[in-house]
This record gives sequence, C-alpha cells and structure tokens, in this order.
Amino acid sequence: MHECCESKSHDIGALREHYERVLWIVFAINAAMFFVECGGGLLARSTALLADSLDMFGDATVYGVSLYALDKSDRWQARAALLKGLIMTGFGVVVTVEVILKMLAGVVPAAAVMSLFGLLALLANTGCAVLLLRFRGGELNMRSTWLCSRNDVIANFGVLVAAAGVAATRSAWPDIFIGMLIAAVFFSSGLGVIRDSVRQRVSRTADAA
Repeated sequence: MHECCESKSHDIGALREHYERVLWIVFAINAAMFFVECGGGLLARSTALLADSLDMFGDATVYGVSLYALDKSDRWQARAALLKGLIMTGFGVVVTVEVILKMLAGVVPAAAVMSLFGLLALLANTGCAVLLLRFRGGELNMRSTWLCSRNDVIANFGVLVAAAGVAATRSAWPDIFIGMLIAAVFFSSGLGVIRDSVRQRVSRTADAA
C-alpha cells in the first residue's frame, strides 16, 4: 500500500511538472504575441486585431494565475478560475466599447496588415491549443486555461474573415461585426468559467460541512 501511494504521488508530481512546463511555454507565446498583435492592430487600425491582442494580454495574465494556482488547494484553483472568468468577461466589455467607438469613427482598417498579423496570431495560438489539448477534460484550473486558448484560435479565424470582408467591401463593417462576435465569445466563456468555479466552491463548502 505504501509503495502504491508513493507511485501515485510520483505520477501526480510528474503530471504537475508537465502542467507547469506547458504553462510557461504558452505564457511566453501569449506575452510576446500581445506586443506583436497590438502593434499590428494599431498599424492596421483594426478593432478585431486590437481586441485579439488584448485577449493575448489577458491570456498571459490567465496563464500566470494558472501557474500560481497549480500547486495550491482546490479552493485556490477555484479562485484562480473565477479570476480568469472575470478577465474573459472584462475583455468582452472592452471589445464592446471598442466596437462602439469604431462605429462612431468610421475608420476602414488595412486588410493586408490585418491578414498578416491575424495569420501570425493564429499560428501561435494553434500551437498553444495543441499543447493544452490533453488538459481540456482535467481539473478546473487547466480546463479553463485550455478554454482560453481555444477561444484565441476562434478569434484569430475571425480576424482573417474580417480582413477578407474588409478587402472585399472596402468597409469597416466586417471588422466591426467580427469584433462583436469576439466580444460574445468572451462573454459566453467567461460566464461559463465563473459558473463552474462558483459551483466548485459551493460543492467544496457543502462537503466540508
């Protein structure tokens, strides 16, 4: 029995070490891509690109929180997931405001620049999603982290679609529309993670009672 417990403890330790290694990789990718894509968004005057760059920044923060919570108790992991959910929802608000400002300004973004930086972001986030894929059914902390990465890939495809639409119509509306969809994804995923984290905390409280 003692040897069995030691074996399980070793397996759990190895798994957490793998979690940490993967999280550091995706953290570095997202932190770097935030600066790259933000510069591209400003250059192209694209709402979708700027929204996606903000998401990169938010995800870098999320991965940092995940690294902090990795060796913490279930209560801390639930708190970390709650914070991530709030970050996702907050970015939904930011993108919504940016969309409104873009509608008022009527600036047409540069489709070619959008496409270039959107493609770079897609490649980076696809790599992150592949690294995190095996953890999508795991504990809440890692599951919510994979969800962030999946949302990034969806948003990147949206940026490329928006770039094609802008090129075809010479209008800002495809960029605005995709920005609104990205905001909707943020809201949906963020509220879902908040709900799951609250449920986990309530469940833990009930079990302890």
